[in-house]
Order: sequence, then structure tokens, then C-alpha cells
Amino acid sequence: MSNLFSNARRMAGRAVAGAAALAIAGVAVPAAAQETIKVGVLHSLSGTMAISETTLKDTVLFMIDQQNAAGGVLGKKLTPVVVDPASNWPLFAEKARELLAKEKVAVVFGCWTSVSRKSVLPVFKELNGILFYPVQYEGEESERNVFYTGAAPNQQAIPAVDYLAENEGVKRWVLAGTDYVYPRTTNKILEAYLKSKGVAAEDIMINYTPFGHSDWQTIVADIKKFGSAGKKTAVVSTINGDANVPFYKELGNQGIKATDIPVVAFSVGEEELAGIDTKPLVGHLAAWNYFQSVDVPENADFIKKWRGYIKNDKRVTNDPMEATVIGFNMWVKAVEKAGTTDPDAVIPALIGVSVPNLSGGFSTMMPNHHITKPVLIGEIKDDGQFDIVEQTPGLIVAEEWSPYLEGSKDLIADWRAPMNCGNFNVKTGKCGAQ
Repeated sequence: MSNLFSNARRMAGRAVAGAAALAIAGVAVPAAAQETIKVGVLHSLSGTMAISETTLKDTVLFMIDQQNAAGGVLGKKLTPVVVDPASNWPLFAEKARELLAKEKVAVVFGCWTSVSRKSVLPVFKELNGILFYPVQYEGEESERNVFYTGAAPNQQAIPAVDYLAENEGVKRWVLAGTDYVYPRTTNKILEAYLKSKGVAAEDIMINYTPFGHSDWQTIVADIKKFGSAGKKTAVVSTINGDANVPFYKELGNQGIKATDIPVVAFSVGEEELAGIDTKPLVGHLAAWNYFQSVDVPENADFIKKWRGYIKNDKRVTNDPMEATVIGFNMWVKAVEKAGTTDPDAVIPALIGVSVPNLSGGFSTMMPNHHITKPVLIGEIKDDGQFDIVEQTPGLIVAEEWSPYLEGSKDLIADWRAPMNCGNFNVKTGKCGAQ
């Protein structure tokens, strides 16, 4: 690696010297194009998802700043190119095209919702870009041009359900989500999983609401009624964005405590809780792969540097931030390994790369383009932080295709030669799910 780095520095020096010679000769040369590598940031800075995504923009800028202070990548400085798709799913595709075709970025860190990710997939495939996607999602996907650093269902949703069943004695389940692909597919998997465990159909209530939904009075009343049937009931929440604020407020208004009907959330972390009164929510749960309260030196060091960069001692950290950090460091390591930012070299170089996570271990990019992760269950405290009540003893390998769904239980993904396939059917021996 050091030889590659030295060679790259020599090549960069020759490029700069060549540019200087051309400039002396009167030929215009864009210096920035010679000396920098562009990094795309594709996160909503306005609209319903800004509450969650703005921090991830800041995280990428922080990581770029840290990397440049350490000498950049291949002897070049990194330059961020930030766009705002404004929680508008078609606009994500337009902005992705702008980053790849116009700005010529080497990599993009972005998207939160699965509908935004689905929107940009054709663009990344057409233009052969690299997207790092840092948020928990529904699985049922593995693309050559995407690296998934958030949790698959078996790294978050299913362990959360197991925890509630085993530790809280939950027998009835409310699957409440925002009306788009991630909650619907995740709940489809959870419903099949619960039924495989003997849960009756009448003990599963499923409800969806639009993005930005604000009137929760009737829905929370229905949840309360569903939970009054004499069986321990829990809410599994895939509610996304700023709709979480009025949802949790209404739980408090109707006196629903964690001891009565616990809520476990997959999209509520420290950032979302920072904007609401958490006292009525004490004891409710979230399932993630990282919490700010993880007590290890690596996390303490990261928090200190993050707050120093952002110049705010109260700014919190959260799980998608850690996933962004992991993805960024994996990309840097793969580029140095490949000796180039060319996607055709970086994509295969990423497989097998391991970098430190913020829980005191290492995460590895697997051949299915997903990473290994620990699973943590946390209880909300009155200061908006989480008390970690459960943690897997080791790292979990992501299941990109669910074994509980008929259409995907025979599929695997492996982007190494000779397979090079995201949906290989082990029964038919063919790529393409057929």
C-alpha cells in the first residue's frame, strides 16, 4: 500500500509540474481538476427528511476535513460537492446525475429513504458511479454500484422483535410505518417471521401513514385499544422523518408508557430525540448498530473530534453517522488499495476491506456489498440518550435476501468473479432470480 501511495504521489507531482509547464506556455489548465478528488454528498437539507439527513451531510464534510488533514487520498485533496434533493424522490435522481455526469465526482455518500435510493439506482448503474448508502433498510437488494453500510433486516428488525418476545413477553404486534418501500417490505418480512414463530394473524396490526403525518390521535387510540386485549403488546415502528415528533408526543398525551406498550423504533436515534421532550418516552426502545452512549475509547475520541469540528459540545452522534464514517473509511482504503478512483477498480477492491467501527471492533465489507455489524437495543433516557440493554456478542453478517419471503429465500448475492451477481438463484443456478 505504501508503494502505491508513493507512486501516486510521484504521479501527482508530475501532473502538477506538467500543469505548470502548460501554464507557462499560455495553455489554461484547471488546477482543481489536477489536484483534487471530488466527493458527492446527496442528502436532503430541506423537507420532511432534513431532520435526519442534514447531520449526515455534516458527517461527510467532517470526514473529508479529517482525511485532508491526514494528507488526502492518493496525494490529492478531497473536495465536497453538496446538493440538496429536498426530500423529493425524483429530484434525487436528477441530483445524482448532476454529481456523476457534470461534477464528475469519484464517489457519492447519500440517500436515507429507500424510495430515494431506488430513485437513483438507474443513474448509478448507467453512469457507473459508486453510492454508499448509510441507513437501515428492507434488504431485498444487492447492486454492483451500491455499498450498504446500514443494517439489513436481520441486523436490526428481527433481533428487535426477538428481544421484545424474549425479554418483554410480547404476544401482540403493531407494525406501524411510513407509507413507502422500506416500512412495507420490512413489515412484510416481520409478518412472515412472526407467523413462522406461531403468532396468529389477529395478533398482528399493520398501519401506514404518509410522510410528514401529524394527526396521530386516532391511530394512537387504535393502538391503545389493540393493546387492551389481555396480551402484552408492542409497537414496531418504521415511521420515518419528522412524523416521529407528533407520534411520540401523542403517545405521551394518551398516557401510553413503555411499561404498557413498548415502542421499538428503527428510525429514531439521538438526532431525532434532540428536538422533543423525551420524558414521556423513557423506557421506549430503539434498535441500532451504534449508540452515542457506547462506552469505548474509539467512540469517545470520535465524539470529541466531531464536536470540535462542528463547534458545538451538545451535538449528538447516531447510527447512520457511524455507518457514514465506516463507508467513507472503506472507500479511502479501497482507493489506496486500487491506486485509483476508477469505479471499475475500486468496486472489487472494496470487498474484504475492514475498518474500525465505533463500538470497539471492525466492520468488513462482504461480497454481497453489505457490512458486518453488531446489534444493540437501547432504552430511551430522559436526556435523549440510550441505555444499552442488549448487544450481540459478535458481528452479524447481513442477509441481503430474506429467508422468510417466498420470492427471495433462494437468492444470494456475491459480487466476486465468477459469480458477479446480486440475485443468484441457488436452486436454478442462474443469475437474475429466475
